[in-house]
Amino acid sequence: MNPYFQHNSQLNEFRLFSSEHLWTIVIILFLSILLFIMKKQVRLRRQFIRFFLAGFLLISMLSHQLWLVQEGAWKAKSSLPLHLSDLAVILAIVMLITKSTKLFQFMFFAGIASSVQAILTPDLGKYSFPHFQYIVFFLTHGGVIIACLFMLLAYHLRPTWSSLWVSVLIVNGYAVCIYFLNKLLDSNYLYIKKKPDNASLLDVLGEWPMYLFWMELIMIASFLFLYVLYKLKKITSSGR
Repeated sequence: MNPYFQHNSQLNEFRLFSSEHLWTIVIILFLSILLFIMKKQVRLRRQFIRFFLAGFLLISMLSHQLWLVQEGAWKAKSSLPLHLSDLAVILAIVMLITKSTKLFQFMFFAGIASSVQAILTPDLGKYSFPHFQYIVFFLTHGGVIIACLFMLLAYHLRPTWSSLWVSVLIVNGYAVCIYFLNKLLDSNYLYIKKKPDNASLLDVLGEWPMYLFWMELIMIASFLFLYVLYKLKKITSSGR
C-alpha cells in the first residue's frame, strides 16, 4: 500500500515549524492576502467561487472520513468532526451555501481562530508531508479561513461587537455539551480531558484543569484580536 495513505504511518514524526510546515503556512497566508488583492475579481465571480469553496470543503471532509473507514480506523471516540476546528469545516460549508449573516458572524471569530490555532499547532503525529492526512488537514482548515474572508469581501458580511460575545457564549455552551459526550464516549474532543499527545500550545499552559482557564482567555483574546483587525481594515479602507 502507498505509504502516503497508510493510517499507521511509517513516515517521520510531524515537526512543528519544520520547512514543510512553514511553507504550508506561507501558502495559506498568501492565498488569504490574494483574496484582498483581487477583491474586485472575486466579487465578479463570487457565485462560482462560493459554490466551488463549498464543494471543495465538502469533498475534502468526506474524503477524510471515507479514508478512515477504508483504513478500518474510524472510531466514534476520535473520528467525529467535533473539535471546534473540524466542526468549523461543516459550518463553513453551510455558511457558503446559505450566505447566513448570523453564521458568518460566529465563523469569523470561532472558525478563523480555531483554524489558525490548528494550523499553527496541528496534532498530526506521524502524518508528515506528503501524507494524505497532512494534506487534507491543511486543505480543510486553510479552506475555512479562505471561506470566511471570502464572505467578508464578496458579500460584505460583517462581524459585530455583540456577535463576538455571542460567539464566546456559544463556544462555551458547546464545550459543556462536549464534556458530557466525552464521558459517554471516553473521548477527548476539544482536549477537555487532557492535552494532545503531540506538541501544542497547551504544553505551556500548565496542567489540567488550569490550561482550560488559559484556553478560555486565549480564545477571548483571539476573538478580540480578529475584531480589532477587522476594524483597522475598515478604517483604512474608508480612508481611501
